[in-house]
Amino acid sequence: MSERTQVVVVGGTSGIGRHFAQSAARRGNDVVVTGRSEDRTKGVADEIGGRTRGLALDLAEPERIVAALADVRRVDHLVLAALDRDYNTVREYRPADAIRLLTVKLVGYTAVLQALAPRMTDESAVVLIGGLASHRPYPGSTSVTTANGGIGALVRTLAVELSPVRVNALHPSIVSDTPFWSDKPAAREAAAARALTRRPVTMQDCTEAITFLLENRAVNGVNLNIDGGEVLI
Repeated sequence: MSERTQVVVVGGTSGIGRHFAQSAARRGNDVVVTGRSEDRTKGVADEIGGRTRGLALDLAEPERIVAALADVRRVDHLVLAALDRDYNTVREYRPADAIRLLTVKLVGYTAVLQALAPRMTDESAVVLIGGLASHRPYPGSTSVTTANGGIGALVRTLAVELSPVRVNALHPSIVSDTPFWSDKPAAREAAAARALTRRPVTMQDCTEAITFLLENRAVNGVNLNIDGGEVLI
């Protein structure tokens, strides 16, 4: 068994998940990234390089998660970063889209932990990625706000049930350099203006926060907001 840190990033093919996976690979860790498409996931793993491999996994199909993760032998650090975006208003509600998003973020995340918990040690740590839509809803965010609020509650019960494995969650505001936000200058500028720091959150900020939550052995059951102080206003 390798003595290198064994890192699994669910939703590691783009955005925050990929940025963290690249950081973990540069540090010499063994990294597994997952994504919905087998070809794309393996391609991203090759691009990340180092000791990185890709596995196909769709959290919207939780009954297949155990089989999809069967050859992951040990998990020291687990980051659950997969997401579905859903602009879904109450007046024009699309239940099917809401069900998929909530399945991915709540049922899917929990099913991954069911599959991988037996392969964790007492020193293992988990980070779930939520978001500040739970605190700052916006028109059309009903499903996203519900999912991220659920992450805030889920992290607490997971920390209790999986003890001594540590479980924390990260809730960033708009992350300005992700593929989704990078071409929306008005939204990025508004996020920077709302922050007391007068700068937007970046993927590097998220990676550093995830690393802290994974490595600080006294931090457990915490929902960490990174928003430059936006929620204080």
